Amino acid sequence: MKILLRLSFVGTDFCGWQFQPHGRSVQKVLTDAAAALLGTPCEITGCSRTDSGVHALDFAATLVPKNGICTIPLERLPIAFSHVLPSDLSVKHAESVPDDFHPRYAVVYKEYIYRILPQRVPDPFLKDRAWQYPRTLSKDALTQINAAAEVLVGKHDFSSFMAAGSKIEDPVRTVKFCFAEREGEQIVLHIAADGFLYHMVRIIAGTLMLCAEGKADAAGVSRILEAKNRAAAGVTAPPAGLYLYRVVY
Repeated sequence: MKILLRLSFVGTDFCGWQFQPHGRSVQKVLTDAAAALLGTPCEITGCSRTDSGVHALDFAATLVPKNGICTIPLERLPIAFSHVLPSDLSVKHAESVPDDFHPRYAVVYKEYIYRILPQRVPDPFLKDRAWQYPRTLSKDALTQINAAAEVLVGKHDFSSFMAAGSKIEDPVRTVKFCFAEREGEQIVLHIAADGFLYHMVRIIAGTLMLCAEGKADAAGVSRILEAKNRAAAGVTAPPAGLYLYRVVY
């Protein structure tokens, strides 16, 4: 049998989703917990990779027990996992899916959010939870960000927004929406796409903050897209502000 799990985790103390030989990964912790819970080795496959320090409010992964049996009713599985998982990782939901279901290839789109706190004095309660941006922005900053963000919507070659040295052969992605909104003192960037390149959201966030400061505009972001050159875009924003927000099948 194959089970689809919906997870949430705080990425601060993880080296990312994927197994690492010398790091604490979400995949390893979840795999070990599943084996202990079900009494059999389990294969865990995720919907995507996340970088070290990146969080998830909604991450999808499939669980396949080696013996093909889940001895715990699916509606009870999240509660059972809560007894064997650490406090920074939770299983929120479990359901049966067909054997040919793949959590990565079946995705229609994924939505990320990126949280930015633009103020000169950092907030200790947002440590590792937002990009604490030491600038005071103008009242037009959100309008400037959204004008530039609109340029990114649609099907484009996002080579300029891909980490240098990436080995992805096809950098074309379709962005469903990209916009920012105010949430208290924070700016929250929302971006959804059919797929993401390595560091894509973080580079977009770094570039849009140039627009927030008036150092770039929508026309400049359009030129960055056309350049297909990582050097043309802004900085790679830190991982702490990034959250996988929703996975849609």
